[in-house]
Amino acid sequence: MSSILKVALPLIIGVALVWYSLSKISIPQLVQYFKNANYLWISLGVVFGVLSHLSRAYRWLFMVEPLGYKPKFANSLMSVYSAYLINFTIPRAGEVARASIITNYENIPFDKTFGTIVAERVADTIMLLFIVMITLVLEFEFIYQYFIERFNLLTIIVGVGLLEIIALLVFLFIKKSKSTLALKVRQFVLGLIQGALSIFKMKKKWAFIFHTIFIWTMYVLMFYVTSFALTELEGISIAAILIGFILASFSIAATNGGIGSFPEAIVIAFAIFGVVEDPSRAFGWIMWSSQALMIIVLGGVSLIYLPIYNRNRKEV
Repeated sequence: MSSILKVALPLIIGVALVWYSLSKISIPQLVQYFKNANYLWISLGVVFGVLSHLSRAYRWLFMVEPLGYKPKFANSLMSVYSAYLINFTIPRAGEVARASIITNYENIPFDKTFGTIVAERVADTIMLLFIVMITLVLEFEFIYQYFIERFNLLTIIVGVGLLEIIALLVFLFIKKSKSTLALKVRQFVLGLIQGALSIFKMKKKWAFIFHTIFIWTMYVLMFYVTSFALTELEGISIAAILIGFILASFSIAATNGGIGSFPEAIVIAFAIFGVVEDPSRAFGWIMWSSQALMIIVLGGVSLIYLPIYNRNRKEV
């Protein structure tokens, strides 16, 4: 039942969110936004997306080098695209598939391959949290003013106080409890810390850090330049872009590849800055569709070409 829910629940949520999203904007109206969009900016966003994936595939080579392996960059790249494509069907199955592909074609033990991919995810999680912190610092005045205007100061103080008490209680529970949930959370946090420290023990740690920063810079740029595709979003603030990017990034984990959840996360983020729903929702669908199409095409080509490429290698 647990396995079925892990597969079915994100799919059900995704379908429900697609229905909800399309109930808020008519399909002919959405099609009109697609027709009027500037595809030069959309194409540039796709280019930034491709660059981030190229960097991700290259970054992984630094992680297996200390283990004594030298896999081909082509296999690393095609395994990345294959993983993204598979994540559209079964959430989080892409990482396992990616490790299996590398094990199959590069003869690297599965546990070592999967371990390096998990360490990669740790680095990405830390980077996303870093972007969240930067956004909070840069936009502190706006965020503070936003809450002040909607809630009185006493409510905010009481709310912050309650959050601190809850956070303390959760911390003590996780630290002291021997329940399965507490053990999993402790293991996750310990993995984050160990993953972060392992980066600095890596032989090419500065190259790894550079590529990690480059990957996430491309992600943000991909999101930012695509916003230029709609004239209705002209002049949108960097704050809106950053908060939209953060919420959209978290939404990808909610459903298969962010279907349904991605555009609605952007609507929520942009609404904070007074952007009307229709162009926000249209931007979300344009952004998601362009990246999904790129993943479907390149992921499909990768799955087809992987055995051909490696058969030719063996013959040579």
